Amino acid sequence: MPHALQTFLPTEVHADIPETLIAATDSAWLEQVLAPLSGGAKVESVELTDVIKAMAAKVRLAVTFAGEPATTYHLCLKGFLDHDLPGGAGGLTTLREADFYLKIAPHLAMETPHCPIVVTQRDKQQCVFVMEDMIHAGTHFFNALEPFNVDQTAETLEQLARLHVASPLLREHDWIPCRIEAVAGTQYLTPERLQELMLDERRGNLPEAVLSAERLLLGLKQLARWNADQPQTLLHGDCHPGNVYRTAAGKLGFTDWQLIQRGHWSLDVAYHLASVLPEAVAEQHEAQLLKHYLEAVQKHGGNAVDFDTAWLDYRRAQVYGYYQWAITQRVHPPITHQAFRRLGAAVARHGSYELLAQQRL
Repeated sequence: MPHALQTFLPTEVHADIPETLIAATDSAWLEQVLAPLSGGAKVESVELTDVIKAMAAKVRLAVTFAGEPATTYHLCLKGFLDHDLPGGAGGLTTLREADFYLKIAPHLAMETPHCPIVVTQRDKQQCVFVMEDMIHAGTHFFNALEPFNVDQTAETLEQLARLHVASPLLREHDWIPCRIEAVAGTQYLTPERLQELMLDERRGNLPEAVLSAERLLLGLKQLARWNADQPQTLLHGDCHPGNVYRTAAGKLGFTDWQLIQRGHWSLDVAYHLASVLPEAVAEQHEAQLLKHYLEAVQKHGGNAVDFDTAWLDYRRAQVYGYYQWAITQRVHPPITHQAFRRLGAAVARHGSYELLAQQRL
Protein backbone atom coordinates (compact mmCIF):
# COMPACT_ATOMS: atom_id res chain seq x y z
CA MET A 1 0.00 0.00 0.00
CA PRO A 2 1.53 3.36 -0.97
CA HIS A 3 2.35 5.51 2.02
CA ALA A 4 0.37 8.41 0.49
CA LEU A 5 -2.85 6.43 0.67
CA GLN A 6 -2.28 5.39 4.27
CA THR A 7 -1.84 8.99 5.43
CA PHE A 8 -4.33 10.69 3.10
CA LEU A 9 -6.90 12.70 5.08
CA PRO A 10 -10.55 12.03 4.18
CA THR A 11 -11.68 14.21 1.29
CA GLU A 12 -15.18 14.78 -0.08
CA VAL A 13 -15.63 14.73 -3.85
CA HIS A 14 -18.93 15.87 -5.37
CA ALA A 15 -19.86 13.78 -8.41
CA ASP A 16 -22.70 11.80 -9.93
CA ILE A 17 -23.08 8.48 -8.13
CA PRO A 18 -23.04 5.38 -10.35
CA GLU A 19 -25.80 2.81 -10.00
CA THR A 20 -23.98 -0.13 -11.57
CA LEU A 21 -20.69 -1.94 -11.16
CA ILE A 22 -19.78 -1.18 -14.77
CA ALA A 23 -20.24 2.56 -14.22
CA ALA A 24 -18.31 2.53 -10.92
CA THR A 25 -15.29 0.86 -12.53
CA ASP A 26 -15.27 3.12 -15.60
CA SER A 27 -11.85 4.74 -16.00
CA ALA A 28 -13.26 8.20 -16.67
CA TRP A 29 -15.39 8.18 -13.49
CA LEU A 30 -12.52 6.84 -11.41
CA GLU A 31 -10.18 9.45 -12.86
CA GLN A 32 -12.58 12.18 -11.73
CA VAL A 33 -13.17 10.95 -8.19
CA LEU A 34 -9.60 9.80 -7.51
CA ALA A 35 -8.10 13.16 -8.54
CA PRO A 36 -7.32 14.18 -4.92
CA LEU A 37 -5.31 10.98 -4.60
CA SER A 38 -3.62 11.01 -8.00
CA GLY A 39 -3.20 14.73 -8.55
CA GLY A 40 -5.47 14.46 -11.55
CA ALA A 41 -3.36 11.87 -13.36
CA LYS A 42 -4.91 9.71 -16.05
CA VAL A 43 -6.03 6.25 -14.94
CA GLU A 44 -3.71 3.81 -16.66
CA SER A 45 -5.36 0.54 -15.65
CA VAL A 46 -8.24 -0.82 -13.56
CA GLU A 47 -8.28 -4.44 -12.43
CA LEU A 48 -11.37 -5.81 -10.71
CA THR A 49 -10.13 -8.26 -8.07
CA ASP A 50 -13.34 -9.13 -6.20
CA VAL A 51 -16.96 -8.15 -5.62
CA ILE A 52 -18.47 -8.79 -2.20
CA LYS A 53 -22.25 -8.65 -2.28
CA ALA A 54 -24.05 -7.38 0.80
CA MET A 55 -26.60 -4.63 1.48
CA ALA A 56 -24.00 -2.38 -0.13
CA ALA A 57 -21.56 -3.92 -2.59
CA LYS A 58 -17.84 -3.85 -1.83
CA VAL A 59 -15.79 -3.75 -5.01
CA ARG A 60 -12.07 -4.44 -4.74
CA LEU A 61 -9.90 -2.76 -7.38
CA ALA A 62 -6.23 -2.44 -8.31
CA VAL A 63 -5.65 0.94 -10.02
CA THR A 64 -2.55 2.46 -11.62
CA PHE A 65 -2.03 6.02 -12.85
CA ALA A 66 0.00 7.49 -15.67
CA GLY A 67 3.32 8.75 -14.40
CA GLU A 68 3.64 6.12 -11.65
CA PRO A 69 3.17 2.75 -13.40
CA ALA A 70 5.09 0.90 -10.68
CA THR A 71 2.62 1.99 -7.98
CA THR A 72 -0.63 0.08 -7.62
CA TYR A 73 -3.40 1.53 -5.50
CA HIS A 74 -5.45 -1.23 -3.92
CA LEU A 75 -8.89 0.26 -3.27
CA CYS A 76 -12.33 -0.89 -2.22
CA LEU A 77 -15.45 0.93 -3.44
CA LYS A 78 -18.44 0.61 -1.14
CA GLY A 79 -21.81 1.61 -2.54
CA PHE A 80 -25.28 0.53 -3.63
CA LEU A 81 -24.45 -0.93 -7.03
CA ASP A 82 -26.80 -3.20 -8.98
CA HIS A 83 -28.91 -3.53 -5.83
CA ASP A 84 -32.43 -4.91 -5.49
CA LEU A 85 -33.43 -3.02 -2.36
CA PRO A 86 -37.06 -1.96 -2.30
CA GLY A 87 -37.70 1.77 -2.50
CA GLY A 88 -34.18 2.61 -3.59
CA ALA A 89 -31.05 2.78 -1.47
CA GLY A 90 -28.95 5.36 0.30
CA GLY A 91 -30.66 8.23 2.08
CA LEU A 92 -29.70 9.98 5.30
CA THR A 93 -28.21 6.77 6.70
CA THR A 94 -25.67 6.71 3.87
CA LEU A 95 -24.82 10.38 4.31
CA ARG A 96 -24.34 9.91 8.04
CA GLU A 97 -21.75 7.23 7.37
CA ALA A 98 -20.08 9.60 4.90
CA ASP A 99 -19.97 12.32 7.53
CA PHE A 100 -18.60 9.87 10.06
CA TYR A 101 -15.53 9.31 7.89
CA LEU A 102 -15.22 12.99 6.95
CA LYS A 103 -15.94 14.68 10.29
CA ILE A 104 -15.70 12.16 13.15
CA ALA A 105 -13.17 9.41 12.38
CA PRO A 106 -10.17 11.77 12.08
CA HIS A 107 -10.75 12.85 15.71
CA LEU A 108 -11.08 9.38 17.24
CA ALA A 109 -8.35 7.42 19.01
CA MET A 110 -9.90 4.09 18.02
CA GLU A 111 -9.24 1.73 15.11
CA THR A 112 -11.49 2.52 12.13
CA PRO A 113 -11.24 1.72 8.40
CA HIS A 114 -9.21 4.14 6.30
CA CYS A 115 -11.49 5.97 3.84
CA PRO A 116 -9.45 8.54 1.90
CA ILE A 117 -12.25 9.70 -0.44
CA VAL A 118 -16.01 9.97 0.01
CA VAL A 119 -17.91 10.65 -3.22
CA THR A 120 -21.24 12.36 -2.50
CA GLN A 121 -24.32 13.49 -4.38
CA ARG A 122 -26.00 15.12 -1.41
CA ASP A 123 -29.08 16.40 -3.20
CA LYS A 124 -29.94 12.77 -4.03
CA GLN A 125 -28.66 11.44 -0.67
CA GLN A 126 -26.22 9.06 -2.36
CA CYS A 127 -22.55 8.31 -1.90
CA VAL A 128 -19.73 5.89 -2.69
CA PHE A 129 -16.86 5.29 -0.28
CA VAL A 130 -13.37 4.91 -1.72
CA MET A 131 -11.59 2.91 0.95
CA GLU A 132 -8.29 1.16 1.43
CA ASP A 133 -8.53 -2.47 0.33
CA MET A 134 -8.07 -3.81 3.84
CA ILE A 135 -8.17 -7.43 2.71
CA HIS A 136 -5.17 -6.82 0.46
CA ALA A 137 -3.46 -5.17 3.44
CA GLY A 138 -3.91 -8.38 5.45
CA THR A 139 -7.00 -7.45 7.47
CA HIS A 140 -9.30 -10.24 8.64
CA PHE A 141 -13.02 -9.46 8.73
CA PHE A 142 -14.84 -11.60 11.24
CA ASN A 143 -17.65 -13.75 10.00
CA ALA A 144 -20.69 -13.15 12.17
CA LEU A 145 -20.66 -16.88 13.00
CA GLU A 146 -16.99 -16.87 13.99
CA PRO A 147 -16.63 -17.33 17.77
CA PHE A 148 -15.07 -14.59 19.87
CA ASN A 149 -13.11 -15.30 23.01
CA VAL A 150 -12.92 -13.27 26.20
CA ASP A 151 -9.59 -11.62 25.34
CA GLN A 152 -10.85 -10.48 21.94
CA THR A 153 -13.97 -9.09 23.53
CA ALA A 154 -11.92 -7.18 26.09
CA GLU A 155 -10.03 -5.55 23.23
CA THR A 156 -13.17 -4.59 21.29
CA LEU A 157 -14.62 -3.12 24.50
CA GLU A 158 -11.44 -1.07 24.77
CA GLN A 159 -12.15 0.28 21.29
CA LEU A 160 -15.74 1.12 22.26
CA ALA A 161 -14.46 2.93 25.35
CA ARG A 162 -12.22 5.06 23.09
CA LEU A 163 -15.31 5.94 21.04
CA HIS A 164 -17.54 6.66 24.02
CA VAL A 165 -15.13 9.09 25.67
CA ALA A 166 -15.37 11.26 22.53
CA SER A 167 -18.78 12.57 23.61
CA PRO A 168 -17.63 16.26 23.32
CA LEU A 169 -17.84 15.80 19.53
CA LEU A 170 -21.62 15.64 19.85
CA ARG A 171 -21.72 19.37 20.60
CA GLU A 172 -20.33 20.14 17.13
CA HIS A 173 -22.35 17.60 15.16
CA ASP A 174 -26.09 17.87 15.69
CA TRP A 175 -26.69 15.73 12.58
CA ILE A 176 -25.94 12.63 14.67
CA PRO A 177 -29.36 11.25 15.67
CA CYS A 178 -30.66 9.57 18.80
CA ARG A 179 -31.68 6.49 16.87
CA ILE A 180 -33.40 4.55 19.64
CA GLU A 181 -35.80 7.45 20.08
CA ALA A 182 -36.66 7.39 16.37
CA VAL A 183 -36.94 3.59 16.23
CA ALA A 184 -39.20 3.42 19.28
CA GLY A 185 -41.46 6.10 17.83
CA THR A 186 -41.78 4.59 14.34
CA GLN A 187 -43.68 1.47 13.31
CA TYR A 188 -41.04 -0.16 11.10
CA LEU A 189 -43.06 -3.39 11.07
CA THR A 190 -46.60 -4.04 12.21
CA PRO A 191 -46.78 -5.81 15.58
CA GLU A 192 -48.29 -8.78 13.75
CA ARG A 193 -45.38 -9.02 11.30
CA LEU A 194 -42.84 -8.61 14.08
CA GLN A 195 -44.51 -11.43 15.99
CA GLU A 196 -44.32 -13.67 12.92
CA LEU A 197 -40.60 -13.07 12.63
CA MET A 198 -39.95 -13.68 16.32
CA LEU A 199 -41.74 -17.01 16.12
CA ASP A 200 -40.05 -18.28 12.96
CA GLU A 201 -36.96 -20.50 13.00
CA ARG A 202 -34.87 -17.83 14.70
CA ARG A 203 -36.67 -18.43 18.01
CA GLY A 204 -34.69 -21.59 18.81
CA ASN A 205 -35.19 -22.57 22.45
CA LEU A 206 -35.79 -19.07 23.77
CA PRO A 207 -38.34 -18.90 26.60
CA GLU A 208 -41.84 -17.78 25.69
CA ALA A 209 -41.48 -14.78 27.99
CA VAL A 210 -39.10 -13.03 25.57
CA LEU A 211 -40.88 -14.04 22.36
CA SER A 212 -43.72 -11.56 22.70
CA ALA A 213 -43.63 -8.75 20.12
CA GLU A 214 -45.87 -6.69 22.40
CA ARG A 215 -43.40 -6.92 25.28
CA LEU A 216 -40.46 -6.17 23.00
CA LEU A 217 -42.07 -3.06 21.55
CA LEU A 218 -43.08 -1.83 25.00
CA GLY A 219 -39.61 -2.53 26.35
CA LEU A 220 -38.04 -0.60 23.47
CA LYS A 221 -40.24 2.43 24.18
CA GLN A 222 -39.40 2.26 27.89
CA LEU A 223 -35.69 2.00 27.10
CA ALA A 224 -35.91 4.99 24.75
CA ARG A 225 -37.59 7.10 27.45
CA TRP A 226 -34.96 6.07 29.97
CA ASN A 227 -32.17 6.80 27.49
CA ALA A 228 -33.47 10.34 26.90
CA ASP A 229 -32.64 11.31 30.49
CA GLN A 230 -29.15 9.79 30.52
CA PRO A 231 -25.72 11.18 29.56
CA GLN A 232 -25.23 10.82 25.80
CA THR A 233 -22.16 9.79 23.87
CA LEU A 234 -21.18 8.68 20.39
CA LEU A 235 -22.36 5.15 19.63
CA HIS A 236 -21.50 2.74 16.83
CA GLY A 237 -25.06 1.42 17.01
CA ASP A 238 -24.57 -1.93 15.25
CA CYS A 239 -21.56 -3.54 16.92
CA HIS A 240 -22.29 -7.22 16.24
CA PRO A 241 -19.39 -9.58 15.38
CA GLY A 242 -19.82 -9.20 11.61
CA ASN A 243 -18.77 -5.54 11.94
CA VAL A 244 -15.44 -6.31 13.63
CA TYR A 245 -12.07 -6.76 11.92
CA ARG A 246 -8.46 -7.50 12.88
CA THR A 247 -5.62 -5.71 11.07
CA ALA A 248 -2.40 -7.38 9.97
CA ALA A 249 -0.81 -5.75 13.03
CA GLY A 250 -3.36 -7.50 15.25
CA LYS A 251 -5.52 -4.49 16.17
CA LEU A 252 -9.27 -5.00 16.43
CA GLY A 253 -11.60 -2.36 15.06
CA PHE A 254 -15.16 -1.67 13.92
CA THR A 255 -16.46 -1.13 10.40
CA ASP A 256 -19.88 -0.20 8.92
CA TRP A 257 -20.73 3.11 10.57
CA GLN A 258 -24.07 3.79 8.90
CA LEU A 259 -25.91 3.60 12.23
CA ILE A 260 -23.71 6.11 14.06
CA GLN A 261 -25.87 7.73 16.72
CA ARG A 262 -25.95 9.35 20.13
CA GLY A 263 -27.18 7.62 23.25
CA HIS A 264 -26.22 5.95 26.51
CA TRP A 265 -23.03 3.88 26.39
CA SER A 266 -24.86 0.75 27.57
CA LEU A 267 -26.70 0.40 24.25
CA ASP A 268 -23.40 -0.39 22.51
CA VAL A 269 -21.87 -2.46 25.30
CA ALA A 270 -24.91 -4.65 25.96
CA TYR A 271 -25.48 -5.28 22.25
CA HIS A 272 -21.81 -6.06 21.64
CA LEU A 273 -21.18 -8.38 24.57
CA ALA A 274 -24.36 -10.40 24.07
CA SER A 275 -23.87 -10.79 20.31
CA VAL A 276 -20.18 -11.75 20.12
CA LEU A 277 -20.02 -14.31 22.93
CA PRO A 278 -21.78 -17.67 23.19
CA GLU A 279 -24.44 -17.57 25.89
CA ALA A 280 -22.55 -19.67 28.44
CA VAL A 281 -19.37 -17.62 27.98
CA ALA A 282 -21.26 -14.34 28.26
CA GLU A 283 -23.01 -15.46 31.42
CA GLN A 284 -19.71 -16.44 33.01
CA HIS A 285 -17.60 -13.45 31.95
CA GLU A 286 -19.86 -10.46 31.22
CA ALA A 287 -19.49 -8.87 34.66
CA GLN A 288 -15.71 -9.10 34.42
CA LEU A 289 -15.78 -7.66 30.91
CA LEU A 290 -18.05 -4.82 31.97
CA LYS A 291 -15.55 -3.91 34.69
CA HIS A 292 -12.82 -3.94 32.04
CA TYR A 293 -14.86 -1.55 29.90
CA LEU A 294 -15.37 0.85 32.84
CA GLU A 295 -11.64 0.81 33.57
CA ALA A 296 -10.92 1.55 29.90
CA VAL A 297 -13.28 4.55 29.98
CA GLN A 298 -11.37 5.95 32.97
CA LYS A 299 -8.01 5.21 31.34
CA HIS A 300 -8.94 7.11 28.19
CA GLY A 301 -10.14 10.21 29.99
CA GLY A 302 -13.83 9.52 30.52
CA ASN A 303 -15.92 9.40 33.68
CA ALA A 304 -17.16 5.88 34.33
CA VAL A 305 -20.05 5.21 36.70
CA ASP A 306 -19.67 2.74 39.57
CA PHE A 307 -20.05 -0.94 38.73
CA ASP A 308 -23.41 -1.45 40.44
CA THR A 309 -24.97 1.37 38.42
CA ALA A 310 -23.30 0.16 35.23
CA TRP A 311 -24.51 -3.40 35.81
CA LEU A 312 -28.10 -2.23 36.12
CA ASP A 313 -27.75 -0.08 32.98
CA TYR A 314 -26.20 -2.99 31.08
CA ARG A 315 -29.00 -5.38 32.07
CA ARG A 316 -31.69 -2.92 31.03
CA ALA A 317 -30.10 -2.11 27.66
CA GLN A 318 -30.21 -5.66 26.27
CA VAL A 319 -33.51 -4.85 24.57
CA TYR A 320 -31.88 -2.58 21.97
CA GLY A 321 -29.78 -5.23 20.23
CA TYR A 322 -32.52 -7.83 20.54
CA TYR A 323 -34.91 -5.58 18.61
CA GLN A 324 -32.34 -5.08 15.82
CA TRP A 325 -32.25 -8.81 15.14
CA ALA A 326 -35.98 -9.35 15.67
CA ILE A 327 -36.69 -7.12 12.65
CA THR A 328 -33.87 -8.46 10.45
CA GLN A 329 -35.07 -10.09 7.23
CA ARG A 330 -32.32 -9.79 4.60
CA VAL A 331 -29.35 -11.42 6.36
CA HIS A 332 -28.13 -15.01 5.94
CA PRO A 333 -30.55 -16.99 8.22
CA PRO A 334 -27.89 -18.77 10.34
CA ILE A 335 -26.45 -15.35 11.26
CA THR A 336 -29.88 -13.95 12.10
CA HIS A 337 -30.74 -17.02 14.18
CA GLN A 338 -27.52 -16.90 16.21
CA ALA A 339 -27.75 -13.17 16.92
CA PHE A 340 -31.44 -13.30 17.82
CA ARG A 341 -30.97 -16.24 20.18
CA ARG A 342 -27.91 -14.82 21.93
CA LEU A 343 -29.54 -11.43 22.42
CA GLY A 344 -32.87 -12.94 23.42
CA ALA A 345 -31.11 -15.14 25.96
CA ALA A 346 -29.49 -12.01 27.41
CA VAL A 347 -32.89 -10.29 27.72
CA ALA A 348 -34.20 -13.36 29.56
CA ARG A 349 -31.07 -13.79 31.71
CA HIS A 350 -31.11 -10.20 32.89
CA GLY A 351 -34.85 -9.75 33.24
CA SER A 352 -34.63 -6.68 31.00
CA TYR A 353 -38.37 -6.28 30.49
CA GLU A 354 -38.99 -6.47 34.22
CA LEU A 355 -36.27 -3.91 34.97
CA LEU A 356 -37.69 -1.48 32.44
CA ALA A 357 -41.21 -1.92 33.84
CA GLN A 358 -39.95 -1.07 37.33
CA GLN A 359 -38.10 2.04 36.15
CA ARG A 360 -39.70 5.38 36.99
CA LEU A 361 -40.06 6.91 33.55
